[in-house]
Amino acid sequence: MTSNTRVVVIGAGLAGVRLARRLGELGMSAVLVGEEEHTPYNRVLLAEVLAGRYAPEVIALPTPERLTRGRVVRINRAERQVHLADGAVIAYDTLVLATGSNPVLPPLRGLFTPADRHELPEGVHAFRTMDDCLGLSKAVRQDTRAVVIGGGLLGVSAARALAERGAQVVLAQQGERLMERQLDPSASRLVLRHLKDLGVEVHTETRVRGVRCADGTDGTDSAVRSVRSVRSVRSVRAVRSVRSVEMADGYALDADLVVLACGVHPRVGLAQDAGLAVHKGVIVDDELRTSDPHIRAIGDCAQHDGQVYGLAAPALEQAEVLAELLARTAPAEGATGYRGTRALTRLTLASGTPLDLAAFGEHTALPGDDVIQLTDATRGTYRKVVVRDDRLVGGVLVGELGTVGALARAWEGAEPLPADGAPLLHLLTNDGGS
Repeated sequence: MTSNTRVVVIGAGLAGVRLARRLGELGMSAVLVGEEEHTPYNRVLLAEVLAGRYAPEVIALPTPERLTRGRVVRINRAERQVHLADGAVIAYDTLVLATGSNPVLPPLRGLFTPADRHELPEGVHAFRTMDDCLGLSKAVRQDTRAVVIGGGLLGVSAARALAERGAQVVLAQQGERLMERQLDPSASRLVLRHLKDLGVEVHTETRVRGVRCADGTDGTDSAVRSVRSVRSVRSVRAVRSVRSVEMADGYALDADLVVLACGVHPRVGLAQDAGLAVHKGVIVDDELRTSDPHIRAIGDCAQHDGQVYGLAAPALEQAEVLAELLARTAPAEGATGYRGTRALTRLTLASGTPLDLAAFGEHTALPGDDVIQLTDATRGTYRKVVVRDDRLVGGVLVGELGTVGALARAWEGAEPLPADGAPLLHLLTNDGGS
């Protein structure tokens, strides 16, 4: 591929910005099309902004030289063009989809009205974009009654950040424990204790049935159109404002704010409309090619070998690999492309009382596995690793994560461990080594 090949990237998140930056380092350039009006930013750190620890500009990413702001509405594969909402047309030789993901909006009674199925009531927020974060930051006050729906990584981050701001927070989780996808029961209990110490009221195995809203014009329940949408679009019509959250058992939680932290799904609408192969995400091969050889996909929207990661580390690795693939003029000897990411999940919120946790690989032991587990209730720390056939296959750590770097490297290397296990035990019992 020559240096004058026109590369267009749709999406100015972590993956798109990293790809554009790396291509520049390799002597190529890319046109980056970003829909948000804000400077590209690190989405992983939005909870720190909500908590008040960072100003928005602190999490800004280096702005690419060729950044175009606009919303892509159509891909013309025959002409190799992308069409923007403002009528602009951008030609490409190689198109890269880095469109990310959208928040899951649960089918709660009262969330939308029959007249408008796209706008959220005033006070109800997703927590995915900078606009969502700034909207929440503006709305939260001391003793604001906030209900967070969803007890995964995003919900825990949001609940903790709101509590740091002085809100009265209730977290409702349908599953049996917090962060059940990432943590084992012991680690989950430590996160629960941490949230309770911050004053967060946590309800697990609890299903939310709906939200009750009031018409802002007269205070009565109404089905009029909201003025607040997922995209923060405002209307001059009457305001539907949230007043409470209804639980499946009939109990109601008073609420000034509701945060929807129910997960994300890949943003694949453009790919589907263009006729690309899509399952959960846009299907890509080891060279991150879609079913159209002139179109690649990376990040949250991409599905490689049946896996949609939805995490920062795989997105960044895919961007690095794709940059190398696009920049080389001939196939490199022994080049293998992208082979998947052994992703580590990490959450660090350092303001106030620290919460640090990390999870990687398989933390549930199978018959025959060896498990090393250390718990210090006084310090609120927990460390567990699983060893299978003399190899580290996974682990969970909560609190004082000095060892996580060395453990992650041992896991990623997939090399046999010494038979006596002494080096691994040393890592688990020492706070250094990151």
